[in-house]
Amino acid sequence: MVDLYPQMFKRKSIRDYYLEPLEEDMLQRIREQIYKLEPLYGDIGVDLKIMSHDKVNPRMMKKAPYYLAAFSEDRDGHQTNIGFMLQQMDLFFSANGLGSCWQGFPQPKKQFLENSDKKFVIFIAFGKPKVQLHRTSTFEFNRKPLSKITDIKNEDLMEILEAARLAPSAINTQPWYFKGDNQIIHAYCSQPNILKALVLNKYVKIDMGIVLCHIKLAAEHLGKTVHFVSDDVGREKTPRRYEYVTSVKID
Repeated sequence: MVDLYPQMFKRKSIRDYYLEPLEEDMLQRIREQIYKLEPLYGDIGVDLKIMSHDKVNPRMMKKAPYYLAAFSEDRDGHQTNIGFMLQQMDLFFSANGLGSCWQGFPQPKKQFLENSDKKFVIFIAFGKPKVQLHRTSTFEFNRKPLSKITDIKNEDLMEILEAARLAPSAINTQPWYFKGDNQIIHAYCSQPNILKALVLNKYVKIDMGIVLCHIKLAAEHLGKTVHFVSDDVGREKTPRRYEYVTSVKID
């Protein structure tokens, strides 16, 4: 099994690809990984499909040879669930020498939208990169300092929170905030103002799934067990202009 944890500290979004097809054995490994993805909410139906670029209206980006399309039941939490699942793929691509990039604007062509009984949510583009695949240092990340995303001071959680800090987000908004102690992390997402909400409302929920994926993988790397729970104390402590998402119980 590929260890996804180290990829959090060197992955980057790739936007320039060779358009040549991948080898069949690599495509098979990708299909197998998709089948093994862990959802955040297991009761939400999801359909993940690999699409070639001729099945996609690219819009505002260079072509990629492949796109992983996420379709979901339209239920509470479905966008966060998709973010959680697809970030596992984003890290898997990075670990296997492939570039990838979250794509908010492209859409499947009409006939492929109509082929699914679920709602299209988002793409991840992927393929062989034309540029350097990995960052060489965490100093290359343009991210908020920990003091801007959490008030947790417990040293035992710093490595987990650092993995969260480095998570990607739409236009690098980093909409998360964390409170808690050594046994639980309460996760909140910012509420964009009216103008930003028109563009970002969908994506902040996906971003929360991405960062929760980083938290889980980091905690498990450290030998911890993770459970996502709804916590009344966490809900009551919701900061102003934030929305409670979930709590991460760490044992």
